[in-house]
Amino acid sequence: MAGRAATAVSSSKSIISKPRSAAKSPARVKAARAKALAASAPQGATATATATPAPKTKRRAKTETRTRIYWAVFNQDCKRVAVFEFDQKQEADKRAAQLSETSGEHHFVHKIKATVSV
Repeated sequence: MAGRAATAVSSSKSIISKPRSAAKSPARVKAARAKALAASAPQGATATATATPAPKTKRRAKTETRTRIYWAVFNQDCKRVAVFEFDQKQEADKRAAQLSETSGEHHFVHKIKATVSV
């Protein structure tokens, strides 16, 4: 058994590593870009640009939103035809019945939720 372990170690050391490709690594590309930028900019500009901190961004004030429930009348293709307030369910049912009679298509009433800014 000791012979097997010794041969396994010696065989793993004999692996020949492949030479690296000639492609530039990302670090080398970044360094080259930084040199090009430093060379193109005046010498005083780089010192002042790094000395001033970035301006702080302002946060938007959150607008208060509420969820409201409405009654909507839909046609048979599930497209919204009319919208009524939640307390107007009877009017929504009447409108659905009227549209069903006049157009010949089936119309139905369904609840929908909508967010409203206050």
